[in-house]
Amino acid sequence: MKKKVSIVIPAFNEEENIRPVTEAVIREIEENLPEYNYEVLIIDNNSQDQTRAIIRELCHENKKVKAILNEKNFGPDNSPYYGLLQATGDCAILFCADFQDPLEMIHKLVREWEKGYTVVTAVKTESQENKLVRFFRTIYYRLIKKISNTEIIEHFTGFGCYDQSFLQILRGLDDSVPFLRGVVAEFAGNRSSIEYQQLKRRAGKSHIRFFTLYDMAMRSFTSYTKIGLRLASFLGYIVAAGSFVIAIIYLIRKLLYWDEFGFGIPVILIGMFFLGAVQMIFLGFMGEYIITINQRTMHRPLVVEHERINFDVEDENEENG
Repeated sequence: MKKKVSIVIPAFNEEENIRPVTEAVIREIEENLPEYNYEVLIIDNNSQDQTRAIIRELCHENKKVKAILNEKNFGPDNSPYYGLLQATGDCAILFCADFQDPLEMIHKLVREWEKGYTVVTAVKTESQENKLVRFFRTIYYRLIKKISNTEIIEHFTGFGCYDQSFLQILRGLDDSVPFLRGVVAEFAGNRSSIEYQQLKRRAGKSHIRFFTLYDMAMRSFTSYTKIGLRLASFLGYIVAAGSFVIAIIYLIRKLLYWDEFGFGIPVILIGMFFLGAVQMIFLGFMGEYIITINQRTMHRPLVVEHERINFDVEDENEENG
């Protein structure tokens, strides 16, 4: 029986890209991985354009194209992660619908996986994205890498090849707030990396906005670092010690120069505003940790499915095997 590779393609409002990328992925597998059976699993995050209609057409034309249509938009982290968990291949590759991931990386990732690696990560060395965006991404990755308890992989977005044994680990985590990049860094010890240049989107616009990126950044911050709470504690000790010393100095000077030395209202106001700002910042940090804890303890599903297509259809190779 042939081994099978699963290609998981998350989609949201990709009517211009979803057919071309699905057909291109199938051609890539048939030409460069002819010894493999395959499935293309598209997970749609409640697209509001013609993406779903096109997905249904693709599934009707080729039974090896499967689809999960989500009840609503569950975000750019949950949906791809859930799609990976549904993959049935010996290995699974998470692939973008917008052609930013080079097609030739598919067979390169599989060939590397064949060497016995559990996970093969695709790491961006160059990108055709906005230079300023890439600069801030680099700063973010390096900052998280320095303060994290786990060695976070720089410029790894989730694009890579995952062995079925690693997918089984993901299924056992039961994490309702998954951060795939962190999970890979934490649990994939037998890991290899392949470098690549990220391309521009073929068509359409990115649907990831500032607050989505902020949520992703804070998820990595609260999941893999203690620095926020530790800073609050240490700065609290420092400010308390400094305030105590200043208070003693003011008291001594007032006792020595009772009529000449005033406490100074501006100094008191500045101190109050400073302490208030510090408290607000660290209350915000604590709130982010509490939000993450709350989401995890509720044990809500990653996504709610509206419809599955072609999951009840067995591949011919499997029937013959």
